[in-house]
Amino acid sequence: MRNLRPHLKSQRRRALIAAAGLAVIAPPLAAQLKSGDAPDASPRWVQVRDSLFAGRKITDPGDAVIKLEAPVRAEDAAIVPIAIRAAFPQSPERSIRKVWLVIDNNPSPIAAVFSYTQASGRADIETRVRIDEYTFVRAIAETGDGQLFMSTRFVKASGGCSAPPGKDPASAQASLGQMRWRVDATPAPRQPVLAQLMISHPNDSGMVMDQLTRQYTPPHFVRRVDVTYAGQLVLSADLDFSISENPNLRFYFVPQGNGELKAQVVDTKELKFENGMALRTGS
Repeated sequence: MRNLRPHLKSQRRRALIAAAGLAVIAPPLAAQLKSGDAPDASPRWVQVRDSLFAGRKITDPGDAVIKLEAPVRAEDAAIVPIAIRAAFPQSPERSIRKVWLVIDNNPSPIAAVFSYTQASGRADIETRVRIDEYTFVRAIAETGDGQLFMSTRFVKASGGCSAPPGKDPASAQASLGQMRWRVDATPAPRQPVLAQLMISHPNDSGMVMDQLTRQYTPPHFVRRVDVTYAGQLVLSADLDFSISENPNLRFYFVPQGNGELKAQVVDTKELKFENGMALRTGS
């Protein structure tokens, strides 16, 4: 299985260095950002785009390939629902192999990188994210032929990365790494099936102060999720602390027959967790 961690860390490091430099030069910019501003004019995005894609052409809007759904104003900046939907199913003739989720004004703008296979069925993903300031949120898809397409939304939310956790630390540690599955309906062979993976993990951002000790809780978050069915890779996700506490992923997979839907999870302390669900497909 290909390990994307070194490449992702390198991408994230370059983007963070660029973003930090930008914040020093123009700190009021994010606070003044409005939904009517041109997405391509976002200075943070210019830095991230150059770091990730090095001048490659990005078709925007890319709704013929990918569409991002996000609320205009979030009810809770720490758990903002995000949905990325592909315009077509995965096939040998046409597919999406990778999707970047970028949150321009978050401390770590590259929130996630999702890698898909033919066993994904559809390159769709739903999750929940933290948003630290009013920002453009972007989904950039790379198709099988190497082209890039982008869908962008503006979200009004702030303070999500430093919001206090929903669970007390003792409870969070007691359930650390536990997983639950949900699969919609009885899987049918060779048809995309919607599944949900729920991971119990504090996903500490490193930006939350303990009110008793007055110390910041060290960062500790899920950094990698690999999902397989019957031993075949379905989806890989490289994640950052922009993903909300207790990461929740909804995605598709295509069963070819009976098998086990399995998740392997690694966090930033190199703790590893596994959980599987045996499934029988209908006739």
